[in-house]
Amino acid sequence: MNQKTNIQAIVQADHADPFSYLGPHSSEVGTALEIRTFQPDAQSVEVVDAATGEVLAAADKAHLAGFFIARIEGRTEHFPYRLRVDWNGETVEIEDPYRFDSLFGELDLHLLAEGTHLDSYRKMGAHPATVDGVEGTSFAVWAPSAKRVSVVGDFNLWDGRRHPMRAHPGCGVWEIFIPGVHRGARYKFEIKGADGTVLPLKADPYGLASELPPDTASVVEGLHDYPWKDTKWMKGRGKRNRHDSPMSVYEVHLGSWRRKFDEGNRFLTYRELAEELVPYVKDLGFTHIELLPVSEFPFDGSWGYQPIGLYAPTSRFGTPDDFKAFVDACHQAGIGVIVDWVPGHFPTDEHGLGWFDGTNLYEHADPRQGKHMDWGTLIYNYGRTEVANYLLSNALFWLDQFHIDGLRVDAVASMLYLDYSREDGEWIPNKYGGNENLEAIDFLRRLNELVYERHPTAFTVAEESTAWPMVSRPTDAGGLGFGFKWNLGWMHDTLRYMGKEPVHRQYHQNDLTFGLLYAFQENFVLPLSHDEVVHGKGSILGRMPGDEWQRFANLRAYYGFMFGHPGKKLLFMGAEIAQGPEWQHDQSIEWHLLDYAHHKGVQSLVRRLNTVVAETPALHEKDFDGDGFEWIDASDAGSSVLSFVRKGKDPDDFVLVVSNFTPVVRENYDIGVPRGGTYTEVLNTDDSAFDGSGQVNAGPIEAKEQETHGRPYAVTLKLPPLGTLYLRPSPKKKARATKGGKKT
Repeated sequence: MNQKTNIQAIVQADHADPFSYLGPHSSEVGTALEIRTFQPDAQSVEVVDAATGEVLAAADKAHLAGFFIARIEGRTEHFPYRLRVDWNGETVEIEDPYRFDSLFGELDLHLLAEGTHLDSYRKMGAHPATVDGVEGTSFAVWAPSAKRVSVVGDFNLWDGRRHPMRAHPGCGVWEIFIPGVHRGARYKFEIKGADGTVLPLKADPYGLASELPPDTASVVEGLHDYPWKDTKWMKGRGKRNRHDSPMSVYEVHLGSWRRKFDEGNRFLTYRELAEELVPYVKDLGFTHIELLPVSEFPFDGSWGYQPIGLYAPTSRFGTPDDFKAFVDACHQAGIGVIVDWVPGHFPTDEHGLGWFDGTNLYEHADPRQGKHMDWGTLIYNYGRTEVANYLLSNALFWLDQFHIDGLRVDAVASMLYLDYSREDGEWIPNKYGGNENLEAIDFLRRLNELVYERHPTAFTVAEESTAWPMVSRPTDAGGLGFGFKWNLGWMHDTLRYMGKEPVHRQYHQNDLTFGLLYAFQENFVLPLSHDEVVHGKGSILGRMPGDEWQRFANLRAYYGFMFGHPGKKLLFMGAEIAQGPEWQHDQSIEWHLLDYAHHKGVQSLVRRLNTVVAETPALHEKDFDGDGFEWIDASDAGSSVLSFVRKGKDPDDFVLVVSNFTPVVRENYDIGVPRGGTYTEVLNTDDSAFDGSGQVNAGPIEAKEQETHGRPYAVTLKLPPLGTLYLRPSPKKKARATKGGKKT
């Protein structure tokens, strides 16, 4: 390409390799150094020695649009210089981005091309840097089919001619170091497709911060040290996150947990949430907070489940450091943090990943694989190594940079099945003719292997709604490798049961017992999540039948049954105060309800349930072990009574759980127990402390020798109306040795 053609391509922002021509280059005869620069609409340019401030040469104007060439005789080696530019009488001195070498090493380029750069976020995106003593920001983006890529922002008048990037054809990455651009600067990428079409400006896929929606620019943030104060938590969290530890999760939508009504109904910030949400959760005894997706997303009504900025905590509540402060506060309070992570799809907003470089780069080209039919979104191409690497690096990013304890992976079923929500003819079978998405399966297995390899005390959770086997079993045993799986079958069955009038429940007891047939096939979390209080489903309280007293009693009995049932527990915000209306994402929980005894009572019950479960090994140590559960009587459907035993690792540690799902007080009800001795009621959902009717079993209860329910002993109880109770045996007396060696 001759000089005229090169200059014309630069001026028209059509040069595929701007670094090959712009900046310092030896003259053709090798006796001088030519410095070439494009400064649109500039009047003149001079080259200044950065070390001495001496003007070395005045540049000739080679094109009226503002292309200049300075010739420095006698110099052939590159050296630090600046450009003194006159724009209509205003003279400024600037660094030339095209004099700096690439910041990408051969290993980075190789790993990016291979799709195995698991710390890719450290190189890709925008990172403040100092190069040769010059402060600025390095930018990098993957766009292998682009003809030209430029960084645009406030710093260059959003003009794609000013900062075209360096191409690395081997891996499809474009990069540039721009001096004088600092943290807080807004930017996007201007991409010209292979056909010459300039695409809508794209936000940075690796952007670490974003503008406040509805604005869509990325914001220079960079990775920098944060003064974490959670060392104690991080060192000890392995014990807290183990399968045999208590886990009770409070699921939160940060934008609607509580709002400042008197300040325009604004959101709480991350730091305000640290001050208000964290102590609230701690007081109620929850062990973890689960956040609906915090990755940046354009539309409030998606609740974060259609993210665009996977690497940027949403700016709605503050900066990335503010989010770190929130996580830090949780950890200092002894609370783990789980974030909902969405690798299943992304929205079609023009500034996002779709058609990123003029091709189907991140998404499958065929809509039978690349378009989500229910949500109108695009599906990642998991079989493309660079796309899988982008997602895997993101999962590790949240654990590395934000000390996140768990990733709850959204909509796993939609990833596993090629025919998910598709009719015949709308999907493509895999190479074996089946409906399994083999590429997504490999991706999920790799995800879990990496998380547990690099962060062994963290964990993953699958929201998986089908009977796919071994979701929470190790990959080397044929499983998907998740740590936990949401038990959506249990949730649907039990809510269906609770929605029936008590008189009809005797015909549907199977809805409560069926889940125990598969309860130990996976490491289950029992979720009453946000999905159950939207789209016309009403609130959890709203599902309960009867008059006001019965509805609250039903809810308390249900929570008692849930917390006694094997599996970890999850409640969506508002459920703990028995919110009546359906959840609305644009307004607060109805906190005023706590002025009423019924609602306050439910909150007190949740606090007590969390305490009892945490303090009682039998109610959490063997959540995933069939040896930790035993039915006492699942057959008394006529009375709608269920009873079972939960057992801990210590064979003498067990809890009797009894639920009566009718509004009838059942006096003198005999229930078989494993051994004799004294039993104490440790929880009763009908206790007046929870605004119940007070039908409790006060004082110690002596088991009698009476074969009942196949056990040699029985306790006689008063079963509260629409209530659940827990009984715990007194510890066995240990035998005491005498001096003579005999035991007494």
